[in-house]
Amino acid sequence: MQLIHFFNVVPEPLADSPGSGRIWLQNRVFFKGKHYVVTAGSGRGKTTLINIIGGTRSDYRGDAFFDETNLRNITPNDFAAIRATSISVIHQDLRLFPELTARQNIDMNPLNDRDAAYIEKLATRLDILQQFNKPCGRMSLGQQQRVALIRGLVRPFEWLLLDEPFSHLDAINAKNAMEVVAEIANDRGAGIIATSLGSTELLKDFEILEL
Repeated sequence: MQLIHFFNVVPEPLADSPGSGRIWLQNRVFFKGKHYVVTAGSGRGKTTLINIIGGTRSDYRGDAFFDETNLRNITPNDFAAIRATSISVIHQDLRLFPELTARQNIDMNPLNDRDAAYIEKLATRLDILQQFNKPCGRMSLGQQQRVALIRGLVRPFEWLLLDEPFSHLDAINAKNAMEVVAEIANDRGAGIIATSLGSTELLKDFEILEL
C-alpha cells in the first residue's frame, strides 16, 4: 500500500464545522515511508481519522482510498486482512488485558513476526523489561503505554497509526520511545500517521498537519 488518499473527507459529526485545517474537506495524500503528525484540539476528529484509516469507522462524507481502492468497497473481512498485514494501530486506550502480564499481552498476538530475544531487546530499550511479568492492570499508564507500543511494533505493517502515543510518558521516556518507533518504521519502510494534542517537539522530523 503506497499511499492513503483522502478526497473531501469529513466525519459526519463535523460536517457542519470541519475547521480550516489540512485534512478534512481537502485533497490530502499520505505517502508510504513518510512520517506525519496530525495536531488538533480535543473533539476535532484525531481518533476518528485513525479509525477511518483502520477501517473501524465509516460515518464520513467524501472518499478515502488505499492506492486506487475506495475504502467503502473494502469488506470487513478484507479490512481485517489488511490490518493483519499492512496496518498496525496503537490506540489511545491501549486495549491491553489487565489481568495478563506484559509478556502475555504481547505473546498472545498471533501476528507477531519477531522472536522473544527481539522483544526483550525492545523492552530493555524502553526500560520496561523489569515489569514484563507483572499484570498490566498493576502497571502505571506510562508503563502500559510502552507495552502497547511494543505489541504494535512487533507485527507486520506498512503503516503505523499512533493515537497520542506518548501522552502518559515523561520527556525522557517519550524521546526514547519516539526514537525506537521511528527506527523500526524506517527499517520496515513504513509510513507513520500520529496524532498529538499538545507539543510536537518530539515529532520535529514529521510533517505537521493541522486537522
